[in-house]
Amino acid sequence: MTEHEMNTEQKILDAAKDIFQHKGMTGARMQEIADKAGINKALLHYYYRTKEKLFEKVFELAFSLFIPKVKEMMTSDKPIFEKLEFFIENYLNLLQKHPYIPGFIINELNRNPKMLVGLIEKNIQLKEGNLLGVIESQIQHEVELGIVKPISARNLMTNVISLCIFPIVARPILQGVLFENDKKEYDLFLEQRRAFVKEYIINSIKV
Repeated sequence: MTEHEMNTEQKILDAAKDIFQHKGMTGARMQEIADKAGINKALLHYYYRTKEKLFEKVFELAFSLFIPKVKEMMTSDKPIFEKLEFFIENYLNLLQKHPYIPGFIINELNRNPKMLVGLIEKNIQLKEGNLLGVIESQIQHEVELGIVKPISARNLMTNVISLCIFPIVARPILQGVLFENDKKEYDLFLEQRRAFVKEYIINSIKV
């Protein structure tokens, strides 16, 4: 790929990320993405034949910075509490930078669950390096040391992900009902919630 082609593709990806962020995958239009990238629709289709393929690439890039450092931390010999704080901080950063991801997942759950599972498995790579098994073993070890209460890795990570993702998925409801639709107040709430989620999760398993 030439430098010009790489620049064109980057413009497409930047434009797509912005459109997906504001409209989600369902609301986004290829013509709108082409216009924002400053190219014609035919050229956009040359790079990405479908909106789904383009979203898949944007989704993959969003996770490409998140997954390696999280996997490195989660498979290290750091204490489980330190790992959880690191995961929560970085997962919330990911959701903050790419708020279209939770909405996409919710929309695709019923429409195309097989594609969704494949896309998430490909990017999260839980099976690679047996990440869940590593976490499970560490939990068991720290239970034996009297540091944490017994809990499965699946339950622990489900609790973490749920607490992180729900306020973002349910933002229209929570912001409207609990914050009188005050965007600034809700943004502040989300920022302050980082510390709350870390403390809540750690206290829930601490002996």
